[in-house]
Amino acid sequence: MRALLFFPLFAVGVLAQSGPGFSTSNMDMTANPCLDFYQYACGTWMANNPIPPDQSRWGTFDALADRNRAVLRGILEKASVDDAKRSAVEQKIGDFYASCMDESTIDQLGTKPLEPELKRIDAIASKGQIADELVRLHPMGVGALFNFSSTPDAKNSTQMIADADQGGLGLPDRDYYLKQDPKSVKLRDQYVAHVETMLELAGESPAQAAADSKAVLRIETELAKGSLDRVARRDPNQTYHKMSVKDLQALAPGFDWPKYFAGLGTPSFVDLNVSAPDFFKALDAVLKDTSVADLKVYLRWHLLHAEAPLLAKPFLDSNFQFFGKTLTGATELKPRWKRCVDATDDDLGFALGQKYVEQAFPPEAKARVLSMVHEIETMLGQDIQSLDWMTPATKQQALVKLKAVTNKIGYPDQWRDYSSVKIVRGEAVGNDERATEFEVHRVLNKIGTPVDPGEWNMTPPTVNAYYSPLHNNINFPAGILQPPFFDNRMDAAVNYGAIGSVMGHELTHGFDDQGRQFDGQGNLRNWWTPEDATEFEKRAECFIKEYSAFTPVDDVHLNGKLTLGENTADNGGVHLAFMALMKSMDGKPQPKIDGFTPQQRFFLGYAQVWCQNVRPEAARMRAQIDPHSDGRDRVNGVVGNMPEFGEAFACHAGQSMIHAPACRVW
Repeated sequence: MRALLFFPLFAVGVLAQSGPGFSTSNMDMTANPCLDFYQYACGTWMANNPIPPDQSRWGTFDALADRNRAVLRGILEKASVDDAKRSAVEQKIGDFYASCMDESTIDQLGTKPLEPELKRIDAIASKGQIADELVRLHPMGVGALFNFSSTPDAKNSTQMIADADQGGLGLPDRDYYLKQDPKSVKLRDQYVAHVETMLELAGESPAQAAADSKAVLRIETELAKGSLDRVARRDPNQTYHKMSVKDLQALAPGFDWPKYFAGLGTPSFVDLNVSAPDFFKALDAVLKDTSVADLKVYLRWHLLHAEAPLLAKPFLDSNFQFFGKTLTGATELKPRWKRCVDATDDDLGFALGQKYVEQAFPPEAKARVLSMVHEIETMLGQDIQSLDWMTPATKQQALVKLKAVTNKIGYPDQWRDYSSVKIVRGEAVGNDERATEFEVHRVLNKIGTPVDPGEWNMTPPTVNAYYSPLHNNINFPAGILQPPFFDNRMDAAVNYGAIGSVMGHELTHGFDDQGRQFDGQGNLRNWWTPEDATEFEKRAECFIKEYSAFTPVDDVHLNGKLTLGENTADNGGVHLAFMALMKSMDGKPQPKIDGFTPQQRFFLGYAQVWCQNVRPEAARMRAQIDPHSDGRDRVNGVVGNMPEFGEAFACHAGQSMIHAPACRVW
């Protein structure tokens, strides 16, 4: 799944005019657009919108997410009233939310909801029992040791296959364990201190917790050493290794794989994808070289870590102190209602989403979104045909793939059935565990079955969008389809700059460095001539060098290889949307609005969806793990590569927003 992080789309319906959209009042007119367009487009917005204390970043899309939460809160508070007339959906989402909001009961219970599982972990007497415990922990959402799920077979995309992958880390990325710079060393020390605190809260003595927290770091560091880095994982060929269960057993003989699969109750299978074979060699070494006692500590920590957001206040506060304040710079915990809205969306999102759509997204909205998507698709077809670096043979294959792209708008055609999920008022942790177990088994039960092209990976209220190379489809949840990304009050130029660029972004993902490796049916297949592939790589290298020079915070550079796909999609998306705007104008002169031409308003419309402020801690973390560039570089990087921008604002060679060389793939 390729997500456009907080990159919202189109809006119509009840909420269409609910929030602020594009405005010239957001601009800093004292800035020179040819030197720093982001400051010019967003400077006043940034000055007037400081980061709230419970946020690590605050932008126009974060504000939209907050407005969505307020709508969901209204739905959930109404549903949480214990009324016999509630529907089955209302009962589940209402009682889940009410249980999460019942802070006094949660605090009184302490670790009691986890005691049965903690006792099972304590009772482990041999390494052979680790598989039995993971059969319990993994369906609860505890990501210990490795990950196991189902996925479309990358080379037979109509069929679902089992997938074993790296995992088992508490920090955000493998590199957090491996880097030796002072900041990384200090952060690991802070992480160990956090683990120690959590283990003490769970009943360990200070001395034991101090020793055990170091054992956790040792285990996770060894797992990190065997993990693929994020850049390597961007190459789908590096994460596709189809093999038999016997082959996996040979990779990691210290773990009883047949026992684990049987315990999970998965459909029978002979072959599976092992995304990172070297990781499972490292896992085997960890199991061989680590004592049973230390493995039990590691499992205990990951259980506490997974459930911390729904545990008593001391656990919650410690979790925030490290994962909120230290890692992202937030100074306050989000209000409980926000956290409980998010938890309900995480666990019962397609039940909550059903109520959200009823209130916020009328059926006619789909047709309007699709119409504009098809318009941008036409522009991409014309763009492909006009490329001077691609041969006719590859162009033909690209057009075949483009024609096969499908679009899902708003919400699924069939709602997910949660009737088997037991939601009990007053059992916040239990509700979370049962809902997670339902979802894990729902996914695992798809092993060996045909792929469902209509399935959604994001819930309808989500403020996001994504392209899936394995399905060759674009997905626009209802939650993002509103201002400031589309606004009926705005002129076409602004809407093309915002919504049109997003649509173009998602389409371009099908042809970025990852997406281009899949064909129109979603299979991992090389449909490029060697010459055309070389030409693509040349143009991609331009983006890698360009964005690697950007520094979003202090001396931290973006990783041009990690962000290549998103940067390619940003640049391609804006190019396609500008083509669509020009076609809509049909060469006819257009009046200025607020003193700006349509071309200028197009670029301002694009820039203002990325107005944001970011805490230094969060910016540093995102530069290491986020495949998206920061807002400023998403804007300035794109416009600097477009001659159309220079013409619109009368910029000249040598100014910052005129890049030389200018990078472009699509």
